[in-house]
Amino acid sequence: MVRLKLLVTSTLMLALVSCSGGEALDPLAGYGPDPVLPRPQRSLIPVVNVAEAVGWPEGRMPTPAPGFRVQAFATGLDHPRWLYRLPNGDVLVAESNAPPKPEDRRGGLRDFFQGLFMKKAGAGVPSADRITLLRDADGDGVAETKTAFLEDLFSPFGMALVGDTLYVANADAIVAVPYQTGQTSITAPPRRVAELPAGRNHHWTKSLVASADGSRLYVGVGSNSNIGENGMDEEVDRAAVLEIDPATGARRLYASGLRNPVGMAWQPDSGQLWVAVNERDELGNDLVPDYMTSVTPGGHYGWPWSYYGQTVDERVEPANPDMVARARKPDYALGAHTASLGLTFGEGDLFPARYRGGAFIGQHGSWNRNPRNGYRVLFVPFSEGIPAGGPEDILTGFLNERDQAMGRPVGVEFDARGALLVADDVGNVIWRVSPASLPRQP
Repeated sequence: MVRLKLLVTSTLMLALVSCSGGEALDPLAGYGPDPVLPRPQRSLIPVVNVAEAVGWPEGRMPTPAPGFRVQAFATGLDHPRWLYRLPNGDVLVAESNAPPKPEDRRGGLRDFFQGLFMKKAGAGVPSADRITLLRDADGDGVAETKTAFLEDLFSPFGMALVGDTLYVANADAIVAVPYQTGQTSITAPPRRVAELPAGRNHHWTKSLVASADGSRLYVGVGSNSNIGENGMDEEVDRAAVLEIDPATGARRLYASGLRNPVGMAWQPDSGQLWVAVNERDELGNDLVPDYMTSVTPGGHYGWPWSYYGQTVDERVEPANPDMVARARKPDYALGAHTASLGLTFGEGDLFPARYRGGAFIGQHGSWNRNPRNGYRVLFVPFSEGIPAGGPEDILTGFLNERDQAMGRPVGVEFDARGALLVADDVGNVIWRVSPASLPRQP
């Protein structure tokens, strides 16, 4: 009888959450330096429109932009999420997923249904807790070497090499291992460098970049909630970029109010740190746009009290006018509910010159919008260190004719030859995007 009631409740819930949530704007209205911010649409049951994860059928692959080609750089991976290129050209892949939640942080019916939806979207698999090394020694665009580089981690994500030390951001701590150029596996036990906020891990990914001189590490830590509904005590040093001293493990708040800062990269022309941020949900199909922004030390970007500067989120209690007044407007919106995760900047000479210094963004795809949004890799041109144009498709075709997800892009990184690599955690593939015809040699 209990199972029958649960089944009936599940069916009713699934039917309710599939509702449209009202008319949606053109998705492009949510892009650029001044996105359209319509009136919030609130309902008892939020819009849930999850693309079922089905994987790639034989012979199918994403669609590159005109003038480009795509090939599988590596296949047969286990939920590949994040990429990092070593100086010798080897590529590290974090095969990872969310860690188990502590017993005292497991929610009720809401979390139960969220788990069902995430499983449908392909995010319900156990974490491999592994970093894999890929090597394309012959330069044909396919990695002929695939080895388990570092194992027994805890939902690893960001990676950064400083000298002969490789730092890895686990879900609960930054750890370090010694590294020698060319080695294909590491067996040394990881050394804990700095603890990171963990616990409930509503957002578990921890991205990682190092300063140019290697003296500081920067970690993106997502919130433990949508809008602070679990209490602000759970949000200490979360929804933030943290600065870590790797020599001592000391950390400080570098920037705050960033609901879920994931991809981070240094913009090559300005030298500024940029971050891709997932904004809040359950305000309708077109709120709130995700964004990328330069990170101002000490800056506050609104979460949870406001978005896009001083636009107050009236759901948040108690209100905080002082923090709203401090909130900085992000630089560039990336569309509502696109789950913009990956971020890197164009480099090298393989791509045409117009792509150099511009932003490439991996959009994992929406769950809280009807119709769906994201599920692609975008390019935004930059000039003199700031965005200078509209979004352009680089890699699309991740949804099939039935609107199911054959793949979902996450991390993006350039390989040593200048091609763009894209981690696909549903297809379990790393895609490689390169010009269809190679540039002429001088």
